[in-house]
Amino acid sequence: MKTKSEWTSFGGKLSVHEHGSKVTGTPMTFAVYTPPPKNGQDGPFPVLWYLSGLTCNWSNVMEKSGLQRVASELGLMIIAPDTSPRGDGVANDEAYDLGQGAGFYLTATQEPWAQHYKMDKYILSELTRLVAKNFSGDMERQGVFGHSMGGHGAITFALKNPDHFKSCSAFSPITSPSVVPWGEKAFTAYLGKDKSAWAAYDATELVRSGHTTEAHILIDTGLADDFREVHLKPEIFKGVCEAAGQKLTSRLQEGYDHSYYFVATFMEDHLRWHADALAK
Repeated sequence: MKTKSEWTSFGGKLSVHEHGSKVTGTPMTFAVYTPPPKNGQDGPFPVLWYLSGLTCNWSNVMEKSGLQRVASELGLMIIAPDTSPRGDGVANDEAYDLGQGAGFYLTATQEPWAQHYKMDKYILSELTRLVAKNFSGDMERQGVFGHSMGGHGAITFALKNPDHFKSCSAFSPITSPSVVPWGEKAFTAYLGKDKSAWAAYDATELVRSGHTTEAHILIDTGLADDFREVHLKPEIFKGVCEAAGQKLTSRLQEGYDHSYYFVATFMEDHLRWHADALAK
């Protein structure tokens, strides 16, 4: 692992690292915000994973959300992985919603994607071990959240790994990807046309089939989000959770869109939500 950059922020450290991934077969970059020592102790700190959306990488949330101030206060370590493998030899597409920057936090089974696109395995196994080895995180207290495509990833991670993640939230998540254009396009390319293979990466279908978590999931979606009615459809997931008894708070926020102005506005709410859950 190589440290590429490091900055002091609100008494803690924001650092960016690169390593060669055996899972994706590519170099991978990720960022870590480590809070300042708390009560004289330099950790271990609760670990909160942030999964970014389409076209994004580690920098979007670290540069635009303002999370460092509250993470410093609460003593939360934040990990921001990339959204896909990258490089000249990695399959790509001209469209923004497929290929590099659009890994959808799944393991692809179709060519040309299958060789490198294994973002769920990469994060849950390889990167988790790397973080545990090199940073002062409390791996018994982990949470996950994300934005848009990353919100999809965060909720599916929590539902499939309920013993791993003790808290979960999302901004504008794609919670029913099997029935919306973003998800249909990506899943067809990465997983093939057989929709039965899609269910393992669809939060709605996971809850419908009995995958639940003790974590109380928090979702915020903007009422002025241009993607809400076509790509997000939060009401579908809400209905399935209510039927299954999955604890969910799903809020619609008046006037807010899909941007990081929205994410930054409610970031403190989400960090405090996770801090409360991870303190138990």
